[in-house]
Amino acid sequence: MPLLTLFTAPKPFTNPHVDMIQRNALCAWRSLGEDVRVVMIGDEQGMPEVAQEYSLEHLRAVRTNALGTPLVSSIFELGRSFTDSSYLAYVNADIIFFPEVLTAVRQVGSALEHFLMVGQRWDLDVQQRLPFEGNWADALRADTRTRGTLHVRAGSDYFIFPRACFTSIPDFSIGRAGWDNWMIYHARTQGWPVVDCTPSLDIIHQNHDYSHLPNAQPHYRLPETGENIRLAGGRRTIFALDDATHQLKNGQIEPMPRTWSSFWRSVETYPLLKHQNYALTQLLFTLAHPKKAAKERARQREMDLAMAQSKQANGGA
Repeated sequence: MPLLTLFTAPKPFTNPHVDMIQRNALCAWRSLGEDVRVVMIGDEQGMPEVAQEYSLEHLRAVRTNALGTPLVSSIFELGRSFTDSSYLAYVNADIIFFPEVLTAVRQVGSALEHFLMVGQRWDLDVQQRLPFEGNWADALRADTRTRGTLHVRAGSDYFIFPRACFTSIPDFSIGRAGWDNWMIYHARTQGWPVVDCTPSLDIIHQNHDYSHLPNAQPHYRLPETGENIRLAGGRRTIFALDDATHQLKNGQIEPMPRTWSSFWRSVETYPLLKHQNYALTQLLFTLAHPKKAAKERARQREMDLAMAQSKQANGGA
């Protein structure tokens, strides 16, 4: 039985560049060996052919929202139901793992019963198919250190967890903002350690444009992002990597370093995490970040209007 089942919901394989970087990611995952099982989920164009070409499992019967966007809840249900692996991972289909990801899973899994593994990514421009034999990992890591950029500590592009965790997830829209932040928030509400693996794992994100999205807009500007935030419980549930409780460093799980910033963040989020008091958390945020709060209100009005227009255009669905 594979240690880890890695499931993903790729974009259509119609755009040549997206096709290339997704194939790179799939080949990288396959190169991890027999301890990893890879499952593609969705019914996007090109997926059946790619699954057959790479001898990958493909589950097509994913539920979608009214706009046809696959639902995160359905993706996780399918990924879980397909395997008996001890650990599951949702990974965006443009992400390349290095082989040490399996070592990290074993290290965290041997120490913790429940957890969520997340981490920063390196952004890298990739314009060709990558080789995944020989010393490919050393060569790609060196190229990343030379040309890549470490992404800001926002959400995460991968989520690794024991199969007993995340058994119920709201009907978020995949590929839109908010749901990845909710994963960190939910783990915190359950008391599960959130382990930032950035010190131990290099994760490569192959850069791409947004041509696959409506009007080529970044995902955080789409109406479905507003719906994701509503389903998450509001903007105060938007947690990031700085909300992790632990880090994996030199093979050991350590508490996250304490700073004044992390202290005040813990004060700000305490009412929500310990007492589910959203109103008090919002008040503390507004007092501490008045300009950010004002921008959020303006942005929320824009998203509410966009969502209303989207529903009207789709017959009120």
